[in-house]
Amino acid sequence: MRTQTNDAAPPVRQDHHVAERPRQERLWPPLTRAHKVLFAATIALYVVVVAGVLTDSWLVTLDWDAMLAKPYKRWPELLPYLNVWIVVGQRGPSAIAAVAWLVWRSHRTRSLRPLLVMAAALLLLNMTVGAVKIVTGRLGPHYAHYIGSPELFAGGQIFPSGHTANSVVTWGVIAYLAVRLRRTGSVAAGFTAFSIGLTTVYLGTHWISDVIAGWTAGLLVLLVLPLFEPVVATADERIRAAWSRRGRGHAGPPGSGGRGGTDWSAWDEAVQDELAGVAAAVPALSPGRTGPGRPGRRPTRRSGARA
Repeated sequence: MRTQTNDAAPPVRQDHHVAERPRQERLWPPLTRAHKVLFAATIALYVVVVAGVLTDSWLVTLDWDAMLAKPYKRWPELLPYLNVWIVVGQRGPSAIAAVAWLVWRSHRTRSLRPLLVMAAALLLLNMTVGAVKIVTGRLGPHYAHYIGSPELFAGGQIFPSGHTANSVVTWGVIAYLAVRLRRTGSVAAGFTAFSIGLTTVYLGTHWISDVIAGWTAGLLVLLVLPLFEPVVATADERIRAAWSRRGRGHAGPPGSGGRGGTDWSAWDEAVQDELAGVAAAVPALSPGRTGPGRPGRRPTRRSGARA
Protein backbone atom coordinates (compact mmCIF):
# COMPACT_ATOMS: atom_id res chain seq x y z
CA MET A 1 0.00 0.00 0.00
CA ARG A 2 2.80 2.37 0.87
CA THR A 3 4.58 1.75 -2.43
CA GLN A 4 1.36 2.13 -4.41
CA THR A 5 0.54 5.46 -2.75
CA ASN A 6 3.99 6.92 -3.50
CA ASP A 7 3.89 5.65 -7.07
CA ALA A 8 0.41 6.95 -7.74
CA ALA A 9 0.71 10.48 -6.34
CA PRO A 10 3.50 12.00 -8.49
CA PRO A 11 1.93 11.11 -11.89
CA VAL A 12 -1.30 12.88 -10.89
CA ARG A 13 0.60 16.03 -9.87
CA GLN A 14 2.79 15.92 -12.97
CA ASP A 15 -0.16 15.49 -15.33
CA HIS A 16 -1.86 18.43 -13.69
CA HIS A 17 1.13 20.73 -14.35
CA VAL A 18 1.53 19.42 -17.88
CA ALA A 19 -2.11 20.18 -18.61
CA GLU A 20 -1.88 23.66 -17.12
CA ARG A 21 1.45 24.73 -18.63
CA PRO A 22 0.32 25.19 -22.28
CA ARG A 23 -2.59 27.36 -21.16
CA GLN A 24 -0.45 29.57 -18.95
CA GLU A 25 2.51 29.94 -21.30
CA ARG A 26 0.63 30.49 -24.55
CA LEU A 27 1.76 33.87 -25.89
CA TRP A 28 0.51 33.77 -29.47
CA PRO A 29 -3.10 33.19 -30.55
CA PRO A 30 -3.58 29.97 -32.53
CA LEU A 31 -3.83 30.25 -36.33
CA THR A 32 -6.08 28.10 -38.45
CA ARG A 33 -4.68 25.73 -41.04
CA ALA A 34 -6.16 27.82 -43.85
CA HIS A 35 -4.45 30.90 -42.40
CA LYS A 36 -1.09 29.14 -42.36
CA VAL A 37 -1.51 27.85 -45.92
CA LEU A 38 -2.47 31.31 -47.20
CA PHE A 39 0.49 32.88 -45.41
CA ALA A 40 2.90 30.33 -46.90
CA ALA A 41 1.48 30.80 -50.40
CA THR A 42 1.65 34.61 -50.14
CA ILE A 43 5.24 34.69 -48.92
CA ALA A 44 6.21 32.24 -51.68
CA LEU A 45 4.63 34.53 -54.30
CA TYR A 46 6.42 37.53 -52.80
CA VAL A 47 9.78 35.74 -52.99
CA VAL A 48 9.11 34.71 -56.60
CA VAL A 49 8.27 38.28 -57.64
CA VAL A 50 11.33 39.77 -55.92
CA ALA A 51 13.58 37.08 -57.37
CA GLY A 52 12.03 37.56 -60.82
CA VAL A 53 12.86 41.26 -60.82
CA LEU A 54 16.37 40.77 -59.43
CA THR A 55 17.19 38.13 -62.05
CA ASP A 56 15.78 40.14 -64.99
CA SER A 57 13.24 37.43 -65.79
CA TRP A 58 10.07 37.46 -67.89
CA LEU A 59 8.49 39.71 -65.26
CA VAL A 60 10.71 42.56 -66.40
CA THR A 61 9.67 41.91 -70.01
CA LEU A 62 6.03 42.08 -68.92
CA ASP A 63 6.74 45.35 -67.13
CA TRP A 64 8.12 46.92 -70.28
CA ASP A 65 5.31 45.60 -72.48
CA ALA A 66 2.75 47.27 -70.23
CA MET A 67 4.77 50.46 -70.02
CA LEU A 68 5.30 50.78 -73.79
CA ALA A 69 1.59 50.10 -74.39
CA LYS A 70 0.83 53.41 -72.61
CA PRO A 71 -2.70 52.58 -71.34
CA TYR A 72 -3.37 56.21 -70.45
CA LYS A 73 -3.09 57.07 -74.18
CA ARG A 74 -5.13 54.10 -75.37
CA TRP A 75 -8.05 54.88 -73.08
CA PRO A 76 -7.79 58.63 -72.40
CA GLU A 77 -11.46 58.87 -71.43
CA LEU A 78 -10.64 57.12 -68.14
CA LEU A 79 -7.85 59.53 -67.21
CA PRO A 80 -9.91 62.20 -65.35
CA TYR A 81 -11.67 59.63 -63.17
CA LEU A 82 -8.60 57.55 -62.39
CA ASN A 83 -6.58 60.65 -61.54
CA VAL A 84 -9.12 61.40 -58.82
CA TRP A 85 -9.27 57.77 -57.71
CA ILE A 86 -5.50 57.49 -57.31
CA VAL A 87 -5.44 60.61 -55.12
CA VAL A 88 -8.18 59.17 -52.90
CA GLY A 89 -6.09 56.04 -52.51
CA GLN A 90 -2.96 57.88 -51.43
CA ARG A 91 -1.75 57.64 -47.84
CA GLY A 92 -2.89 61.12 -46.80
CA PRO A 93 -6.59 61.02 -47.76
CA SER A 94 -7.00 57.34 -46.88
CA ALA A 95 -5.26 57.83 -43.51
CA ILE A 96 -7.58 60.72 -42.60
CA ALA A 97 -10.67 58.63 -43.34
CA ALA A 98 -9.24 55.59 -41.57
CA VAL A 99 -8.18 57.49 -38.44
CA ALA A 100 -11.59 59.16 -38.18
CA TRP A 101 -13.28 55.75 -38.26
CA LEU A 102 -10.78 54.26 -35.81
CA VAL A 103 -11.27 57.08 -33.30
CA TRP A 104 -15.03 56.62 -33.50
CA ARG A 105 -14.59 52.88 -33.14
CA SER A 106 -12.33 53.30 -30.10
CA HIS A 107 -14.92 55.55 -28.51
CA ARG A 108 -17.70 53.05 -29.12
CA THR A 109 -15.69 50.08 -27.86
CA ARG A 110 -14.16 51.94 -24.88
CA SER A 111 -10.80 50.53 -25.99
CA LEU A 112 -7.62 51.74 -27.69
CA ARG A 113 -7.28 48.47 -29.60
CA PRO A 114 -8.44 49.82 -33.02
CA LEU A 115 -5.83 52.58 -33.02
CA LEU A 116 -3.10 50.28 -31.72
CA VAL A 117 -3.83 47.64 -34.36
CA MET A 118 -3.57 50.22 -37.14
CA ALA A 119 -0.35 51.60 -35.65
CA ALA A 120 1.16 48.11 -35.48
CA ALA A 121 0.13 47.37 -39.09
CA LEU A 122 1.60 50.61 -40.46
CA LEU A 123 4.81 50.07 -38.51
CA LEU A 124 5.19 46.58 -39.98
CA LEU A 125 4.39 47.91 -43.45
CA ASN A 126 6.94 50.72 -43.34
CA MET A 127 9.67 48.46 -41.96
CA THR A 128 9.20 45.65 -44.48
CA VAL A 129 8.32 47.54 -47.66
CA GLY A 130 10.71 50.39 -46.88
CA ALA A 131 13.62 48.00 -46.45
CA VAL A 132 13.03 46.36 -49.85
CA LYS A 133 12.65 49.75 -51.52
CA ILE A 134 16.02 50.90 -50.19
CA VAL A 135 17.82 47.67 -51.07
CA THR A 136 16.50 47.38 -54.64
CA GLY A 137 16.66 51.10 -55.52
CA ARG A 138 14.45 50.62 -58.58
CA LEU A 139 13.41 53.47 -60.84
CA GLY A 140 9.83 53.96 -62.03
CA PRO A 141 8.66 53.72 -65.66
CA HIS A 142 8.80 57.48 -66.25
CA TYR A 143 12.44 57.59 -65.13
CA ALA A 144 13.71 54.43 -66.84
CA HIS A 145 16.88 54.73 -68.91
CA TYR A 146 17.17 51.55 -71.01
CA ILE A 147 14.36 49.55 -72.60
CA GLY A 148 14.31 46.04 -71.17
CA SER A 149 16.34 46.95 -68.10
CA PRO A 150 14.97 46.21 -64.59
CA GLU A 151 16.32 49.63 -63.52
CA LEU A 152 17.64 48.32 -60.21
CA PHE A 153 20.14 49.88 -57.77
CA ALA A 154 19.70 53.29 -59.38
CA GLY A 155 18.56 55.24 -56.32
CA GLY A 156 14.82 54.83 -56.87
CA GLN A 157 12.20 53.75 -54.35
CA ILE A 158 9.48 52.30 -56.53
CA PHE A 159 9.61 48.55 -55.73
CA PRO A 160 7.39 47.30 -54.13
CA SER A 161 4.58 49.77 -54.71
CA GLY A 162 4.02 51.54 -51.42
CA HIS A 163 0.85 53.09 -52.81
CA THR A 164 -0.63 49.65 -53.40
CA ALA A 165 0.63 48.09 -50.18
CA ASN A 166 -0.70 51.01 -48.15
CA SER A 167 -4.18 50.63 -49.63
CA VAL A 168 -4.14 46.90 -48.83
CA VAL A 169 -3.13 47.49 -45.21
CA THR A 170 -5.26 50.57 -44.49
CA TRP A 171 -8.55 49.21 -45.78
CA GLY A 172 -7.67 45.65 -44.79
CA VAL A 173 -7.24 46.69 -41.14
CA ILE A 174 -10.63 48.39 -41.22
CA ALA A 175 -12.18 45.17 -42.52
CA TYR A 176 -10.22 43.21 -39.88
CA LEU A 177 -11.67 45.36 -37.11
CA ALA A 178 -15.23 45.35 -38.43
CA VAL A 179 -17.83 43.40 -36.48
CA ARG A 180 -21.04 42.97 -38.42
CA LEU A 181 -19.80 44.04 -41.85
CA ARG A 182 -16.53 42.12 -41.90
CA ARG A 183 -17.30 40.17 -45.07
CA THR A 184 -18.58 43.24 -46.91
CA GLY A 185 -15.60 45.23 -45.65
CA SER A 186 -13.20 42.57 -46.90
CA VAL A 187 -14.72 42.66 -50.38
CA ALA A 188 -14.60 46.47 -50.45
CA ALA A 189 -10.99 46.50 -49.19
CA GLY A 190 -9.97 43.93 -51.81
CA PHE A 191 -11.61 45.89 -54.62
CA THR A 192 -10.02 49.14 -53.47
CA ALA A 193 -6.51 47.69 -53.24
CA PHE A 194 -6.87 45.85 -56.57
CA SER A 195 -8.15 48.90 -58.45
CA ILE A 196 -5.57 51.24 -56.92
CA GLY A 197 -2.78 48.94 -58.04
CA LEU A 198 -4.08 48.67 -61.60
CA THR A 199 -4.59 52.45 -61.72
CA THR A 200 -0.89 53.03 -61.03
CA VAL A 201 -0.06 50.76 -63.97
CA TYR A 202 -2.57 52.62 -66.17
CA LEU A 203 -0.99 55.98 -65.27
CA GLY A 204 2.53 54.61 -65.81
CA THR A 205 3.73 55.41 -62.28
CA HIS A 206 4.50 51.77 -61.42
CA TRP A 207 5.61 48.59 -63.12
CA ILE A 208 3.29 45.58 -62.98
CA SER A 209 5.79 43.72 -60.79
CA ASP A 210 5.78 46.68 -58.38
CA VAL A 211 2.04 46.32 -57.96
CA ILE A 212 2.10 42.54 -57.52
CA ALA A 213 4.81 42.89 -54.89
CA GLY A 214 2.78 45.64 -53.18
CA TRP A 215 -0.31 43.45 -53.03
CA THR A 216 1.60 40.54 -51.54
CA ALA A 217 3.56 42.71 -49.10
CA GLY A 218 0.37 44.31 -47.80
CA LEU A 219 -1.37 40.95 -47.52
CA LEU A 220 1.56 39.54 -45.57
CA VAL A 221 1.20 42.35 -43.03
CA LEU A 222 -2.50 41.57 -42.61
CA LEU A 223 -1.83 37.84 -42.25
CA VAL A 224 0.83 38.32 -39.56
CA LEU A 225 -1.17 40.98 -37.71
CA PRO A 226 -3.15 38.50 -35.50
CA LEU A 227 0.15 37.36 -33.97
CA PHE A 228 0.57 40.85 -32.51
CA GLU A 229 -2.76 40.80 -30.68
CA PRO A 230 -1.02 39.91 -27.36
CA VAL A 231 1.25 42.94 -27.72
CA VAL A 232 -1.73 45.13 -28.58
CA ALA A 233 -3.71 43.80 -25.61
CA THR A 234 -0.82 44.47 -23.22
CA ALA A 235 -0.26 47.99 -24.57
CA ASP A 236 -3.98 48.74 -24.36
CA GLU A 237 -4.18 47.62 -20.72
CA ARG A 238 -1.05 49.50 -19.66
CA ILE A 239 -2.04 52.73 -21.40
CA ARG A 240 -5.50 52.66 -19.87
CA ALA A 241 -4.05 51.83 -16.46
CA ALA A 242 -1.60 54.75 -16.69
CA TRP A 243 -4.40 56.99 -17.85
CA SER A 244 -6.53 55.93 -14.90
CA ARG A 245 -3.70 56.58 -12.41
CA ARG A 246 -3.25 60.10 -13.69
CA GLY A 247 -6.94 60.72 -13.11
CA ARG A 248 -7.79 62.12 -16.50
CA GLY A 249 -11.47 62.76 -16.05
CA HIS A 250 -13.83 61.41 -13.42
CA ALA A 251 -15.20 58.83 -15.83
CA GLY A 252 -11.75 57.31 -16.50
CA PRO A 253 -10.24 56.36 -19.83
CA PRO A 254 -11.99 54.51 -22.64
CA GLY A 255 -12.72 50.98 -21.57
CA SER A 256 -12.71 51.74 -17.82
CA GLY A 257 -16.47 51.93 -17.47
CA GLY A 258 -18.66 48.87 -17.30
CA ARG A 259 -22.09 48.36 -18.76
CA GLY A 260 -23.80 49.35 -15.58
CA GLY A 261 -25.30 52.82 -15.78
CA THR A 262 -24.73 53.06 -19.53
CA ASP A 263 -27.30 52.81 -22.31
CA TRP A 264 -25.79 50.05 -24.42
CA SER A 265 -27.17 49.48 -27.90
CA ALA A 266 -27.21 46.12 -29.62
CA TRP A 267 -24.26 47.25 -31.74
CA ASP A 268 -22.28 48.11 -28.61
CA GLU A 269 -23.08 44.72 -27.11
CA ALA A 270 -21.72 42.99 -30.22
CA VAL A 271 -18.53 45.05 -30.10
CA GLN A 272 -17.94 44.28 -26.43
CA ASP A 273 -18.48 40.58 -27.12
CA GLU A 274 -15.81 40.77 -29.84
CA LEU A 275 -13.34 42.32 -27.39
CA ALA A 276 -14.16 39.58 -24.91
CA GLY A 277 -13.41 37.02 -27.63
CA VAL A 278 -10.01 38.60 -28.30
CA ALA A 279 -9.19 38.41 -24.58
CA ALA A 280 -10.32 34.79 -24.41
CA ALA A 281 -8.05 33.89 -27.35
CA VAL A 282 -5.05 35.14 -25.39
CA PRO A 283 -5.54 33.77 -21.82
CA ALA A 284 -1.96 34.60 -20.82
CA LEU A 285 -2.69 38.31 -21.25
CA SER A 286 -6.18 38.52 -19.80
CA PRO A 287 -7.00 41.36 -17.36
CA GLY A 288 -5.49 40.79 -13.95
CA ARG A 289 -2.06 40.08 -15.47
CA THR A 290 0.39 42.83 -16.28
CA GLY A 291 2.16 40.82 -18.95
CA PRO A 292 3.45 37.38 -19.89
CA GLY A 293 5.38 35.31 -17.42
CA ARG A 294 3.41 36.17 -14.26
CA PRO A 295 1.34 33.10 -13.49
CA GLY A 296 -0.56 32.41 -10.34
CA ARG A 297 -3.20 35.17 -10.49
CA ARG A 298 -6.69 34.29 -11.51
CA PRO A 299 -7.83 36.42 -14.50
CA THR A 300 -10.62 38.86 -13.76
CA ARG A 301 -13.40 39.63 -16.14
CA ARG A 302 -12.69 42.42 -18.65
CA SER A 303 -14.77 45.45 -17.86
CA GLY A 304 -17.61 45.92 -20.29
CA ALA A 305 -17.54 42.30 -21.52
CA ARG A 306 -20.18 39.68 -21.01
CA ALA A 307 -19.52 36.84 -18.67
